[in-house]
Formats: sequence, C-alpha cells, structure tokens
Amino acid sequence: MSSKIISNKNNLQILHEDNHLIVVNKRVGDIVQGDKTGDKALSEVVKEYIKDQYNKPGEVFLGVVHRLDRPTTGIVVFARTSKALTRMNELFSNRETQKTYWAIVKNKPEKSEDKLIHFIKRNEKNNTSKAHIKEVPESKIASLDYKLFKELNNYFALEINLYTGRHHQIRAQLSAIGSPIKGDLKYGFDRSNPDGGIHLHARKLVFIHPVTKEPIIIIAPTPSDSIWDAL
Repeated sequence: MSSKIISNKNNLQILHEDNHLIVVNKRVGDIVQGDKTGDKALSEVVKEYIKDQYNKPGEVFLGVVHRLDRPTTGIVVFARTSKALTRMNELFSNRETQKTYWAIVKNKPEKSEDKLIHFIKRNEKNNTSKAHIKEVPESKIASLDYKLFKELNNYFALEINLYTGRHHQIRAQLSAIGSPIKGDLKYGFDRSNPDGGIHLHARKLVFIHPVTKEPIIIIAPTPSDSIWDAL
C-alpha cells in the first residue's frame, strides 16, 4: 500500500455545511462508522472538526445518515441535529434522493447504457454480496442504471444512478455483467490499487433539505490520480 491520506479535522474536505447537515468528501480508507478494526471513524473526525470550529463544549451530536464502503470515495452526509437525522433517514429510505456514482471498469459493458436489476444476497462471513439474475432465498432486489460516458486507454468510465442501497450493490452488479471495478479484488478485478482503494466514487447527491426545504445539489471532486484526472 502506498501512503494514503486519511481524513483528520484539519484536512476534511467539506462539501456542504449548515446548522443541520455536514457533507464530507470521503477519502480512500476512511471508515464512516466505527467497527471491529478499532480505526478512528470519519464520524469522530467530523465531531472533532465541529467541536473546534464552533467551540462546542461537551459532546457533539452527529448522526450517520448513510455509509460508503471503506475503499470507496465521495459524498457522505452527516446530520448535526436529531431532527435532521430522522428526516434524512426518511429521505434515504423512501428513495427521495438522487444518487450518482462514477466507476472505472476494466471490461466494456455489452451495452453502452442499461438498467440492471438483480437479486443481491449478502454473505456475512466473507463480507461480500452476490448478484443473482433470479430471486434466491434471503436476497433483496437491487436496481441501478449505468451509462458509459468515457473510454480511456485501458478502462471505461461509467456514470451510475443508484435506485436501491444494497450491500456492495454497485460492485456486485457490475461484476455480474463482467465489468468489475478497477482495484476491486473482492469482485473479480485482477489486481489491487496501490492505495488499497477502488475506483468507485459517490459523485453527486440531490435532495430537498430536511429543514429549510431548499433543493440541495452536492458534487464531490474525484480523488487525484492519473485515471480520475483523465475524466
């Protein structure tokens, strides 16, 4: 692994901030919520930032609205009040948000654009998910559409609109059509990226602000590397 930059309170990439929400551009390796690794979570880093920025005494409230896989980059939304958290959770569960991702894949999909519907079954033991064409026991329906928007020398850039939020959904579905994401060893790519990440980026999020009711459009710059920079 190359030396990668993990987010801290001084280098946080903040995309949007108000009294109710704070939206961050997650780096490769940032873990959104604490887990068994014991590594410092992005949620804790954001709390430290708020505490410092606003001289907040005592505990800072911060709600995790949704998560991104550790090797993935891009938009993560946190709520600064319990009211905002409840309402953002509703927006996400009612699918009242528009989520757009960018992915770099090795093999060109057969169709330059398509809607994919699979049944995703999670394997807790090895923390992967498999996308099945037909329903299998304990599977959940998963849908997205993708569009090929740029051909690079050895890779293809896809823009993905996500309609459901299943475990490793984009990774499993693209793998199922023979187009694994660059760096994603778990889902069939042949080698890892130097920083241990994968070329999957939560690029854009559109929603109605849970408190002010204004339309919010957030776009996250891609990480800086030769492939993303080519876009």
